[in-house]
Amino acid sequence: MSDLINADLVDLDLDRSADSKEAAARSLAERMAALGRVTDLDGFLADVAAREAQMPTGLDGGIGIPHCRSAHVTEPTLAFGRSARGIDFGAPDGPADLIFLIAAPAGADDAHLTILSSLARQLMNTEFTDALRAARDAGAAVALIRGEETPQASAPEAPSAPAAPTATPTAEAPFRIVAVTSCPTGIAHTYMAAEALENAARDAGVELVVETQGSAGFTRLDPALIEAADGVILAHDVAVRDKARFAGKATVDTGVKAAVNRPAELIAEVRAKAARGEVTSGATPVERTGDSREGYGSKLRKWLMSGVSYMVPFVAAGGLLIALGFALGGYEINKAPSVMDHFLWTQADSWAALLFQIGNVAFGFLVPVLAGYIAYGMADRPGLVPGFVGGSIALTIEAGFLGGLAAGLLSGAVVLAIQRVRIPAPLRGIMPVVVIPLISSAVVGFLMFVVIGKPIASAQQAMTDWLGGLSGTNAVLLGALLGLMMCFDLGGPVNKVAYTFATAGIAVADPSDSAMKIMAAAMAAGMVPPLAMALATTVRGKLFDATERENGKAAWVLGASFISEGAIPFAAADPLRVIPSSMVGGALTGALSMTFDATLRAPHGGIFVVPLIGSPLLYLVAVAAGVCVTTALVVLLKGLRTRTPGARAAGAPDGTAPSAPAPAAEAKTTEAPVRA
Repeated sequence: MSDLINADLVDLDLDRSADSKEAAARSLAERMAALGRVTDLDGFLADVAAREAQMPTGLDGGIGIPHCRSAHVTEPTLAFGRSARGIDFGAPDGPADLIFLIAAPAGADDAHLTILSSLARQLMNTEFTDALRAARDAGAAVALIRGEETPQASAPEAPSAPAAPTATPTAEAPFRIVAVTSCPTGIAHTYMAAEALENAARDAGVELVVETQGSAGFTRLDPALIEAADGVILAHDVAVRDKARFAGKATVDTGVKAAVNRPAELIAEVRAKAARGEVTSGATPVERTGDSREGYGSKLRKWLMSGVSYMVPFVAAGGLLIALGFALGGYEINKAPSVMDHFLWTQADSWAALLFQIGNVAFGFLVPVLAGYIAYGMADRPGLVPGFVGGSIALTIEAGFLGGLAAGLLSGAVVLAIQRVRIPAPLRGIMPVVVIPLISSAVVGFLMFVVIGKPIASAQQAMTDWLGGLSGTNAVLLGALLGLMMCFDLGGPVNKVAYTFATAGIAVADPSDSAMKIMAAAMAAGMVPPLAMALATTVRGKLFDATERENGKAAWVLGASFISEGAIPFAAADPLRVIPSSMVGGALTGALSMTFDATLRAPHGGIFVVPLIGSPLLYLVAVAAGVCVTTALVVLLKGLRTRTPGARAAGAPDGTAPSAPAPAAEAKTTEAPVRA
């Protein structure tokens, strides 16, 4: 570890230069930059902040470990700081006094990452952390971290590979657990969670083997170990690789920090599940629908968003195909005969009918997919069958979007209830594929057809009639409300609610004029925040740091494509100015779109579907008005900040705002969103 840290990378009096986690990261990063190990300080700090936004890096015991992989790092580097008064890194037990900034290059070699993982394990050893707190100078701290000096009891070394648990002399076989730990960067929390679980298992007399899925690669658990295990702990914030291996085992599925902070509780929980005979069915794309300690409201939101996220691609594909069909063949194309019976290769109307009919089939999946994946998010793979069945019944009885929501929640609840029944071991293998789908589909079908289907269908019809009757002031107010919601959290739950409400209205073969106006207002408002941030960085670049100006260039394309997430880096760095400004502009755009009677049959596409919009020029005027208002407000509010007393001292030499090291999701690191 000698090349990772030296005395120049240690600050035993961090309080002199830092009173926040951002300031602490900057102070330690400046030491890295001074040694040439960080090439772009602001770019690196943006990557650190983006990692911090995914999950706080504070740990119980007074430890903060901000870390990231970054293209601005030349070689793996570790900086250490000590704070007497403590700095808040989001740990449950309070501020951290030991701060480690870990920087790894985007293509860091496995050897260095293995060393960093070893350090992460050492941090779970109290003798090691106590010795660091008592270190008299930087040299002593470096010697401890390098392993050249050992505390009273050295930290246990990380096993080179998972090994089979050794037999114990007790008469009764011990409880056996296999575990997987993984975090977004795979550098620190992955290995700290493994160490914490191993220590807790040792104290509880449990045999435990951990597979650490870190950046340095991983050694897959021996299938024989999994077969012999009585329980599984999955502590992760990224998808577990090959999760199907653990099917049929009592499983606790939680976040990686839960394993770091409360490993004994997780071990007790998996033992209790095994005693009750609760088992999981295996891998799903819906990973971690909620920590067991989360409130019901948080879980419900994740379940609903799970269904919506799987539904949106069908909305986008089907809606755009239908819109293209209308563009080629006119609005009478929905009355064309089936292309199976009549299709001429040289006739434009035939191609228009083909596009329309394919899109119509895709739209037919919306409600079943919504219901199926809500149930999937709640109850894993066994929830799919009753969810899809319930969603299809919702279409059959014309309960629509509301019926799909109800069917999904019902299906998940029924499957979860069935899984609570204790089943003899010989029958557990057929439960996920035969018994649970059979019983749950029958129960959900009965409830949808006989009990709740008719009231929900009536409510759906009432909502449709209300939308169809909107006009004048009511329509304008609805447009303003949709604009506020679309710009409130930029792709978050509130944004998704507004977007789903809009798409639900056009998810039929012949949507009403009011439904298409609502879709137009929602899309127009969703384009405002990223376009406004792009314009603001262009007209008043000095109000933004270098990273934000770069993000502004990408925001032009993202905003034009109706991807509201393009404004997230700006909102994360300055939420009190950016979000209210965006909401004002979005509300104006939504209201103007409704006033101009703009209509839209496509649920996605931004400026690329303008030819399909009713009153396209006025629609663009509405978008431009919202963008200009948001830009003006952001520039005004940021300008007032830079002119407040002390701003020049706190900021850059020219009096502009100090560089913000905390965009939560830079455009270059954010995954492509499913929708705006």
